[in-house]
Amino acid sequence: MLIGFPIEFLVKGTPVSLQAKRAEAKQEWKARVKTASKAVIPDPHFASDERIAVTLYFLPDGRMQGDIDNIVKPILDALSSHIYLDDAQVERVLVQKFEPGNIFEFKNPSQTFAAALEEEKPVLYVRVSNDPHEDLS
Repeated sequence: MLIGFPIEFLVKGTPVSLQAKRAEAKQEWKARVKTASKAVIPDPHFASDERIAVTLYFLPDGRMQGDIDNIVKPILDALSSHIYLDDAQVERVLVQKFEPGNIFEFKNPSQTFAAALEEEKPVLYVRVSNDPHEDLS
């Protein structure tokens, strides 16, 4: 079966940094991301060969430790060979953190992102689209 894009899902917990010292922690985080994505895609499914855009919004339970850019690669790797064939297909990545006190009112959040705003923190919102230009028009 083909994946119907866009897909959105939540991953509970704090993303593991690319620079994490424990390899097991990175593998556990990748498995958690992959497992969370399985709730919104058909089983079985084919990984997409299309151009991809990924949106990552992290909502920590306090001030984020580490740099926001270091959480991206493990997430993209977790989705590779699962949602898309290879992370070289990813043409756009939007990543943002929303620490407590720095969240503003969203005019039209998707149902999934609205759930993330209400969810117990920390939580990661992930959106994968096959239209890398969707927000540019």
